[in-house]
Amino acid sequence: MTILQKLIEQAKQPRGWIGSVMLRIMNIAHSGMNSWLLDSGVIKDGDIVLDIGCGGGRTIRALSSINHQGEIHGIDFSEQAVNDTTRVNRNDVATGKVIVSQASVANIPYPDAFFDKITACQTHYFWADLASDVKEVYRVLKHGGQFIIMSELYKINYHRKDYKTNVQLKMLLQSIGFQSITIHEHTRKGWLSVIATK
Repeated sequence: MTILQKLIEQAKQPRGWIGSVMLRIMNIAHSGMNSWLLDSGVIKDGDIVLDIGCGGGRTIRALSSINHQGEIHGIDFSEQAVNDTTRVNRNDVATGKVIVSQASVANIPYPDAFFDKITACQTHYFWADLASDVKEVYRVLKHGGQFIIMSELYKINYHRKDYKTNVQLKMLLQSIGFQSITIHEHTRKGWLSVIATK
C-alpha cells in the first residue's frame, strides 16, 4: 500500500495517533465549509440533527453553537473519530445536548422519522453503497426534514465511481422519495451543497 493509499484509508476510517492527527487537520480544513453550512440558515434552533461521519467533531460543535434548544447526534464508524468528537464537544456531551455513537450510515441506530436535519459534510463520497445508504438516511428523517450534503467537488470526482454528477445525484435522491432538491456550487471554492427535503 502506497503512502497516498494509507492516508486515504486514514481519511475514511481514522485510527490511532495518525488518525487523530488526520482528524485535527480535517477540523481545520473543513471550517470554511462549516461556515457555509451555518450561513445557509437551513439549521434551525430546536432541530434534532444527525451529523453522519462526524470526524473530528468541529461540525457538531458548529451546529451546536447555533442550535441552542435542539440536540446534535453524531455517528462515525471510526472509534478514533468518536473519541475525538466526544473530546471536542465534552461540555455538550456532559449535558446530553450532543450524543456521539460508533455506527455506520448503512445501519443508523435510530428509529424511523427521528431527525429534523441530517448532515453529511465531506463524507458521502466514501459511502460504499450510496443508493442504499441514502435510503437509510431517508428512513430516519422526519417528513419535511432535510438531508444536507456538503463536499469538495474534486473529492467526489476522485473517490466515487458512481453518482459523480449533480444530475445523477439529483436523480438518485428523487428516486428514493425526496420531494425538493436544491443544488448549489461555490465555484470559487469548488464546493457542492445539496439540500434534499423529504
